Amino acid sequence: MDDAQRIGSRVADSEPRFIGYPAADPDAPNVLMIVLDDVGFAQLGCFGAGFDTPHVDRLAAAGLRYNRFHVTSVCSSTRAALLTGRNHHAVGMGVTEEAALGFPGYHGRIPRSAASLARVLKDSGYNTMAVGKWHLTPKTEYSAAGPFERWPLGMGFERYYGFLGAETNQWAPELVRDNTHIEPPRTPEEGYHLTEDLVDQAIRMIQDQQQAASRKPFFCYLATGAAHAPHQVPAEWIERYAGQFDDGWDAWRQRAYDRQVAEGIIPAGTELTERPPWVPDWDTLSTEERRLFARYMEVFAAFMTHTDHHLGRLFDFLEQQGVADDTLVMVLSDNGASAEGGPTGTLNEAAGWLGLNEEIDTALEQIDDIGGHRANNHYPYGWAWAGNAPLRLWKRYAWLGGVRTPLVVRWGDRLAGRGDVRPQFCHAVDVYATVLDAAGIAPPETVDGVTQQPVDGRSLLPSFRDAAAAEHRDLQYFELMGSRGIYHDGWKAVTDHVPNQFGERDRLVGSFDFDTDRWSLFHLAGDFSESRDVADQHPDVVRRLEELWWSEAGRNNVLPLFEFPASMAHMHPGEFPVPASAIYRPGGGPVQESQLPAVMGGFVLAAEIEVPAGGAEGVLAALGDRHGGWAFYLLDGRPTAVFALLDGAIRVAADDAVPPGRHRVELRYEPGREPRAVLAVDGVGVAEAPLPGMLFFPNLSTAGAGLLVGRDRGIAVSDDYRPPYAFTGTLDRVELRSGRPGAGPEQSTELRAALSGD
Repeated sequence: MDDAQRIGSRVADSEPRFIGYPAADPDAPNVLMIVLDDVGFAQLGCFGAGFDTPHVDRLAAAGLRYNRFHVTSVCSSTRAALLTGRNHHAVGMGVTEEAALGFPGYHGRIPRSAASLARVLKDSGYNTMAVGKWHLTPKTEYSAAGPFERWPLGMGFERYYGFLGAETNQWAPELVRDNTHIEPPRTPEEGYHLTEDLVDQAIRMIQDQQQAASRKPFFCYLATGAAHAPHQVPAEWIERYAGQFDDGWDAWRQRAYDRQVAEGIIPAGTELTERPPWVPDWDTLSTEERRLFARYMEVFAAFMTHTDHHLGRLFDFLEQQGVADDTLVMVLSDNGASAEGGPTGTLNEAAGWLGLNEEIDTALEQIDDIGGHRANNHYPYGWAWAGNAPLRLWKRYAWLGGVRTPLVVRWGDRLAGRGDVRPQFCHAVDVYATVLDAAGIAPPETVDGVTQQPVDGRSLLPSFRDAAAAEHRDLQYFELMGSRGIYHDGWKAVTDHVPNQFGERDRLVGSFDFDTDRWSLFHLAGDFSESRDVADQHPDVVRRLEELWWSEAGRNNVLPLFEFPASMAHMHPGEFPVPASAIYRPGGGPVQESQLPAVMGGFVLAAEIEVPAGGAEGVLAALGDRHGGWAFYLLDGRPTAVFALLDGAIRVAADDAVPPGRHRVELRYEPGREPRAVLAVDGVGVAEAPLPGMLFFPNLSTAGAGLLVGRDRGIAVSDDYRPPYAFTGTLDRVELRSGRPGAGPEQSTELRAALSGD
């Protein structure tokens, strides 16, 4: 124990002592971790894509590429593994936040026993900043009331700018700065795009930090919305890819494979896995199908090139600041390419989750909208299969197409063999250990008095310096929504389980029940692409690996296995149940969808307004946008409401304007045998329209959207107006009252939407 500090009545009689600050090692690097979203193994130029990503390619030429880097196959889970160094179930992130369950491996709440990389670095003398997609906060905690413990600032980051949910509209995102919901700095019409904004913010944060304390290292975690759907990008970027995918996914995949072999990205002799029966031969498609599907891919390629362009601005900034060589840069993807656009692609991704893909003729009528403000598009799953070349399947599966993604590393002269491809088997959990090792920091035993759980990751630093470094990881399990796999000593076993989502059981070949799942076996040491199933030749190895999987499942809280729809009964509640009714006033920020009174059993939205002598117009309340949501407004003084359902819009409008004076105007949703929307003024009905189907918008919760009062913003729900379309009369308040508190959608629909929020 230190001696007591001497304090007298006078300064001369007192002994000063100074409180110290945590100090990083003088050789500790800055760290820039870039997490791309839904980018498959073959979807970067330096991994064989064939479309332009010159800035990431330049990074790879000055650094290393890892061709056996693995993730969890879905975004929340991978991000938890990256930032904690623990397996995803071990920190409660066995599924995405939208589908959090009441089981230890699935509750969606990273425990204090797994302090984040940001927290450990901050405690060791780093500045920490996060920009972009978060998706590590339960959706019930997105609101302005938090709780904020699982927001970025609650998990060790000192600055944050981005979006909390699974995805967001690139033109009009749901943004948060630190712990506050904010408006985008520009409108879609003014040319706003999220990727550009995120890179601007990252540059500004690093610049401010360096100018204030250049001797202090920084950790910047940049997670783009790209290339997760919706695939949205300015038209001039799309134009450069016109016609480049007209020969289809079979031909493109073959070319990607050829480039991978020629450039040494994959070993010579790697087999290009065959096209599965559920992906059609391009040549069997109609001319119009090929035209539509090629357009979807032109937009995706443009989205990737646009993202790379803005990342290049960040890389150039590091060079200009003179810190590029002292910065450990890591670029990776959270899972393989996404097949969530379904077999034919979709103009509205959220509708596709529920199997509401539009007809080809309908999509062709809107082909020029794909990638722009009026579409929420996602490409057909043939492009996801191609984008994971030479591997099988895609995101959400334990097959390599779901769990093997690009990893690019650059760190000045700290790397040996710049431009090389490293073959060591590694996993997202290893990133945490690698960064701490590079910074000279030992994982803490306790944080805030909480004993830390074991770290599952191991450092990749030996392979940074030595291409022949021994493989540090000989065992890794995989599991996502019932798809299971395990790697051990060069072997990998994986089940043929097809989860019950996205309608894939209608098309994919495999088992639909855990009791009938078959384990396939691959010797990855000589079969890079998981192409030759040798389970029948080595039944003893299959049994051993299956037993190992169950052992790892028990150790990491994987059980009970996720099942649809049985898991639906155990969704994790939020801090408080949603209210039966609530009053909202203009002037505040968005009220998160997860905190609003339930609308599935019907609702009444009543607005207390005063109309001036000249009449009034504008939004009374709005939630969502044209791709899913509803709005209630006065148009030329007439009460009007639009429900932008996932498969079409329903509009109801009164014939007469609301006269001057004080009034109560209402929008009612009345479900039942003949569900309808009703408008009323002072208790008297003035218009109604049938409102078929369910009033349920899964994209609102996955994007973190909120109810706005007295105005709208971003992309409007209806073409009747352009945001903000603020109400020009006096709006005292709106009251939203549930017709059946606690009511929710049919279980299968809600869970399908929850599972899609990744």
